[in-house]
Amino acid sequence: MAELRVPPTPNNFHVWYKYSLGTSSDLKRSIDILIGNKRKFDVTTSHDLFATYIESQDADDAALNNVSQQLHSVMASAKQFLTVAIADNRSQIEAISDVADRSEAGVDPKLLVENLISELAKAAARATKLEKNFVEKTRELDTIRDSLNKSEERARTDTLTGLPNRRALDEFFRTAQIAAMEKGDPLSVLLIDIDHFKRFNDNFGHGVGDQVLRLMANVLRERVREIDLAARYGGEELIAVLPGAELATCETIAERIRRSISECRITRRSTDEILPSITVSIGVGQFQPGESMADLIERCDRALYLAKRTGRNRVVTENELDRELAAG
Repeated sequence: MAELRVPPTPNNFHVWYKYSLGTSSDLKRSIDILIGNKRKFDVTTSHDLFATYIESQDADDAALNNVSQQLHSVMASAKQFLTVAIADNRSQIEAISDVADRSEAGVDPKLLVENLISELAKAAARATKLEKNFVEKTRELDTIRDSLNKSEERARTDTLTGLPNRRALDEFFRTAQIAAMEKGDPLSVLLIDIDHFKRFNDNFGHGVGDQVLRLMANVLRERVREIDLAARYGGEELIAVLPGAELATCETIAERIRRSISECRITRRSTDEILPSITVSIGVGQFQPGESMADLIERCDRALYLAKRTGRNRVVTENELDRELAAG
């Protein structure tokens, strides 16, 4: 932390302790990429790392623990109901057997009928009560199932932007990667980074910065296709995975996104002040059969930073990396 000049706050210690343990592969990969690209671990980046990989995970763990306790309670109640039902059935069988024995012994038929009706009525009442209890527990199980579904959705969603997070991105990419290799279809990725975002945050505050990220997320969501995945990659970086898209198609979509963001006008809610325009740099790459998502994103990241070095507010593809390498 000292070497990278990470502020020594409790939250940052939590992040880097978990990084050193290696228990979160997503956190480790994210930090390794940031280090590899010589990114600064400023207040914004550190805050995003904590919110994405520590805070959200703690909330998910608490939710899952609560669901576990609820399930234990329902299962204990169901076990008790079944135990009582089995005991009642045994009593009912014994009572009916007793009525049968008494009928063979010549007991008054009227009395036997009354006894039999009484036992059947008790059995019906017990069955009704048991059914009612199980209906209630079924409702509780439905509630727990809904909680699990919502918990799973939260675990796959970035809380700030509402976009899918790294976990959802990894799952989607694995599926798209396999499909691309099986069918021989193209697969492309675009990586977006806000230009001068730190300066924007410093000038107008993190609240406004969050507003900008949500705006970017909406633009990205609206500009990609239904079959694509738009996600938050980390910090001020957003990403989109485009199955079936060649590099040129992905570049066209990226340019459309860049232009739409540059045309947006942001109003500071507290003062109605019109803020300076936001621009983004975008790196675009195409999947090479057999490579990992990390390798493809690393190539997009290098294209993105070439865009920043050559003026910002532009789209750069991996082809320009090859040209730059040849020229050098």
